[in-house]
Order: sequence, then structure tokens, then C-alpha cells
Amino acid sequence: MRMGLFLSLAMILVGTLAAESRKWRNKDGSKFIQADYVSHNQFTVTIKRSDGKVVTMNRGDLHPDDSDFLTKLPPATVAVTGRKRPSQAGEMEPAMEDSAVFGTLKLGDSRTEVTAKLKASKNLEITVDEMYLGRVGLNGSYRTKQTIGGLKCLLFFDWDADGNLKELILQTQPQQVSSYDGLLKDTWAELSKLMTTLHGKPLQNALYPASGMLQNDTSLSTHLWRLAGGGSALLGTSKSVEGYMVSVRFTSESIQPIRAEK
Repeated sequence: MRMGLFLSLAMILVGTLAAESRKWRNKDGSKFIQADYVSHNQFTVTIKRSDGKVVTMNRGDLHPDDSDFLTKLPPATVAVTGRKRPSQAGEMEPAMEDSAVFGTLKLGDSRTEVTAKLKASKNLEITVDEMYLGRVGLNGSYRTKQTIGGLKCLLFFDWDADGNLKELILQTQPQQVSSYDGLLKDTWAELSKLMTTLHGKPLQNALYPASGMLQNDTSLSTHLWRLAGGGSALLGTSKSVEGYMVSVRFTSESIQPIRAEK
């Protein structure tokens, strides 16, 4: 990966911690930028160089040490959650509800609310012509703008009887088995870090499963989080006739950890 892959995109800065200057390296460590940390979200980190230029980089292109640095920052520094953070004047700005699971999306949102939030999100892009959205539906019609561990994630939705969101799934497009221990594993590892940053330490975590453990139309969950607003989140891998995938499933169900038998 070259530093040229880092994206120079404008972001709304949301205040900073005490400036922390460090070398931000590309994935293989061959090049770096010396800069101060400004902010980050699930997909990007914004830094400020000594010449005053603000640069936003794709987190998937960062060296593992820099990814770990971001993961260890307090959740209040993560811009996308909307949770309370210090303003320039040192006061606390209004916080988004803690029940948000991804960006501003919440389990229990109506279809109208979900659609509006998807259209307003700066971290998502539409994959179909908007004029056909009413015909094809929301499933698979939006994806993350930035890659996560090298891959983008599509969004899928499930609704309760009242038409409110009961499940949200972030899922990679199917990949060949040759990518299972490469791109898919990188995405799984990055999602694990991001979920821990946003939702705290998982109740349960396991190693990345071997591809041979998956059969068609099966999935294996490795991580489980309890969501602040109720419900659970599961990270894992799955297989279909189209290929292998990594996904995060946010559900209103309160899923219990699997207890090892004694």
C-alpha cells in the first residue's frame, strides 16, 4: 500500500484531544506521515500535518500499530458515534442517543427514519440509481464508502411486524476461498477492533475460524457484544454458494454467550 491510497477528504472536525504527534505509517510500514491526531470514526482517521494541512486517511490502509493506537482511544473520541465529546471551549456538546448501533442508525427505527439516515450519512454510498430505490429496496443498496480491512461492507435490514428495524447486518460481498485468509481475515480483524471501540469489550470472542469449518448456508460467530440500547451484535464469517463473507449482525435479540462445558 502506498500513502497515495490515503484519502484526502474533507471532514467536519469534532474537536480534539490534546495534540498527539506521531508517525502514521502505511500498512507495510514503508512510508509515513508525521502529524497530530485530530479525530476518527469507523472508517477513517483525520490528522493535521506540521504545515497545517488536514488529511483524512482510510483506516484499512494504516499500519497495525496505528490501528491499535486508534482502538485504544477512549470511545468519546470516536466522531461517528455522536456521543459526548469536548468542544473547542471545553464544554460538552449534545450527545446522540447511546442506542445507536452504526452511525446514527438505531434498532427500532422506522423505515422512513432509516431511509433518511442512510441518505444523510457521509460514511455510506448508494449502489443503485436512487430513482430505482423504491423498486429494489434497501437491502444491498447502501455500502460503506471506505474499505474496512480492504473490503467494503453492504448493509442489509430486517423489520418487525410494525415495520421497525429489528436487525442490521454489515456484510462483505462474497469472496473466493483464496481471499479467506487474506482480505476477509483483515476485514474481520478490523471490524473486531472497531466494534470494541464503539461498543466496548465483547462478552465473548474466539479465533478466526478456518474456511473448512464452513459449509454452504452456514455461519460461525466469533464475537458477541451487548448493545447499550438493548440487543446484541455478532461478528463472524459465513459461506454461501457465491462465496465466503464476513459480517456484523446487530439484532434486538438478547443473545447469551456460549458457556464452555466443564
